[in-house]
Amino acid sequence: MKKIAIDAMGGDNAPQALVEGANQALRDFADIEIVLYGDEAKIKPLLTATERVSIVHTDEKIDSDDEPTRAIRKKKQASMVLAAKAVKDGEADAVLSAGNTGALLAAGFFIVGRIKNIDRPGLLSTLPTGDGRGFDMLDLGANAENTPHHLHQYAILGSFYAENVRGIKQPRVGLLNNGTEASKGDPLRKETYALLAADDKLNFIGNVEARDLMDGVADVVVADGFTGNAVLKSIEGTAISILCQLKKAVLGGGLKAKLGALLLKDSLQEMRKSLDYSSAGGAVLFGLKAPVVKTHGSSDAKAVYSTIRQIRTMLETDVVGKSVVEFSRTEEEK
Repeated sequence: MKKIAIDAMGGDNAPQALVEGANQALRDFADIEIVLYGDEAKIKPLLTATERVSIVHTDEKIDSDDEPTRAIRKKKQASMVLAAKAVKDGEADAVLSAGNTGALLAAGFFIVGRIKNIDRPGLLSTLPTGDGRGFDMLDLGANAENTPHHLHQYAILGSFYAENVRGIKQPRVGLLNNGTEASKGDPLRKETYALLAADDKLNFIGNVEARDLMDGVADVVVADGFTGNAVLKSIEGTAISILCQLKKAVLGGGLKAKLGALLLKDSLQEMRKSLDYSSAGGAVLFGLKAPVVKTHGSSDAKAVYSTIRQIRTMLETDVVGKSVVEFSRTEEEK
């Protein structure tokens, strides 16, 4: 049985979205157990599942404007902190939250702990592509600055995730850069390129450009945290803008536009689905001793359900355990 600790009080739609997503996951997956941390009076009326679920009551929570590290240290009974402690103490296998991203990163670092020989865990998410295949990208903002060594570790971690969680054999690894030529980029990119090219365990395909990401140019894309976060926000914003503009064009285009939209309904639904990142799950703080996963603060029940499904797959494939073995072996070979 896979046990998932959920911070039920984090995010814009808490606790409703978290509890409804948990209800659906418990219906669909007989091999998971969920512990909801938060205000029992608010959680219980929303809970329809009666088996393999429990509530750990607490009145304390971490707010979106709390300073992350201070909040983790001061709010010992916060729902997010208790969920992370449950993982550290072996009472749960993974933690999920839609709350304060910085606080969850701090909880991951200081409570759950990083894998030995991983210098800086990175934030990884699966982003959509036009063909529906998607790609994994990290770091998406766990670290503002990185070294070539960090990016090399992200390439290894991303490959592990793509192969074990998404079932991609020999995933293609690309380094995000301002050109595809090997000579392109600043010193960070050039040194990272040399490290990735020299690692024969990686299926490194070279530099990739941001404009090609959604065309499926690579299965794993490696970037420093600052750049990765900027690209992520650009992709999310562009997808939302395209859908909004399309809706406006249909609603404001008169009868012809509405008839055209009706004829293209199936195609438009497929387009919307291909741009919907919420169905892929949350962002994994990869490089820790257990899965710590952040779903978007505005997540609805569908996104929470997708994230629970993602965590279930991570636990089923033991991707974290395999990462521990790999990095222990790598260090011994040095």
